[in-house]
Amino acid sequence: MMKSISTWKQELTEGAHAARLAALYCCTPDQTPAQAARYAAVLDGLETAFGAHSEAGLYSAPGRTEIGGNHTDHQHGRVLAGSVNIDMIAAAAPNSLNQLRVQSEGYDLCVIDLDDLTARKEEENTTASLLRGECEAFRQRGAKLSGLDVYISSNVPKGSGVSSSAAFEVLVGVILNDCFMAEKVSPIAIAQIGQWAENVYFGKPCGLMDQMASSVGNIITIDFADKANPDVEPVQVDFSKAGLALCILDSGADHADLTDEYAAIPNECRAVAAVCGGEVLRDVPFETFLANIPACRKQCGDRAVLRAFHFYADNDRVPQQVAALREGNFDAFLQMVTASGDSSWEYLQNVIPAGYKEHQEVAVTIAAAKHYLGGKGAVRVHGGGFAGTVQAFVPVEMLADFKANMEKILGAGRCHVLNIRPEGGAVL
Repeated sequence: MMKSISTWKQELTEGAHAARLAALYCCTPDQTPAQAARYAAVLDGLETAFGAHSEAGLYSAPGRTEIGGNHTDHQHGRVLAGSVNIDMIAAAAPNSLNQLRVQSEGYDLCVIDLDDLTARKEEENTTASLLRGECEAFRQRGAKLSGLDVYISSNVPKGSGVSSSAAFEVLVGVILNDCFMAEKVSPIAIAQIGQWAENVYFGKPCGLMDQMASSVGNIITIDFADKANPDVEPVQVDFSKAGLALCILDSGADHADLTDEYAAIPNECRAVAAVCGGEVLRDVPFETFLANIPACRKQCGDRAVLRAFHFYADNDRVPQQVAALREGNFDAFLQMVTASGDSSWEYLQNVIPAGYKEHQEVAVTIAAAKHYLGGKGAVRVHGGGFAGTVQAFVPVEMLADFKANMEKILGAGRCHVLNIRPEGGAVL
């Protein structure tokens, strides 16, 4: 929705959007002035970066937390995930240049021409590739693209495992959908567009869970058996009523230069599936995999076989976790979170990058968190692994001490206490 910038600023200052912001950020209306100030700041940033505009729209896309199913999505498996109350926000306004110009706070200006949306090999692993890919995907769906200026600000930590990249893709998708689509596409389609751009234009063979959790919102379980039409179901749960706080621990490690590590996981899983006569592991019954282990070891190597063992176990755990949450059986749920984390470390092997000795930040974070929890709650590697974050479910009565002790090790501000956000990508 486009409004004059002066109108937006007046409404934000007067609290006209307090109820809306309270819903997005899981707080009370009287706690929303800081969020309103963030939106006013992106309006200022838009005009500082690009000059005056007569009108603008405001948008948000949340980070996400993966709760169950670690590296199962790219094998057409099941996941359990939720959007969280940290996000990327943007102000967007038309320009007459037939260009999409995006200025992310703290980054270089990125500009693409809307009359040239073909994929470019030299653009892989760049923001421009994602923008070009998403614009092309919307163009194919009937979008009448025209010039647009976008200013973005984020409190989703980059490389944090809360998926700043998916939030960016969903944010761009929400903006393009709002501005250029006469018939709006669904949140699921926005997620699929982001994944397509990342796969085809950016050059990263990611799954779909991150984008889906950010775009759809709340806690959802997704079955990717039919990749083109994933089955998405809501899972109503309030961890606070169970006396649990959701924490994301920033290990301090960066994802930079780890693309090969991430790519190896789906590639090795697909190689095992191919030996067993399938395209992905979801195509292959577990018994067929077991019967073919000798051939898989010979053709794919032992690490690939162990990663397949992880997929089957974690994929089966997801519906059990969903059932436990729906029944209110949080003890069973926490036991499965722990089991998933153990499987990720032992079989999937996405805690320590191959050959790393001095730098094993994620492993140290898990070890310290388990120590301070003392057998309570649960801890697991979060997201893609190798770098980024660890997830912990912490009993509320232990939260203050847990946070203080973990930040003594990791640094101030590295223990993020989050809430599940009820809405995904949003137009303010």
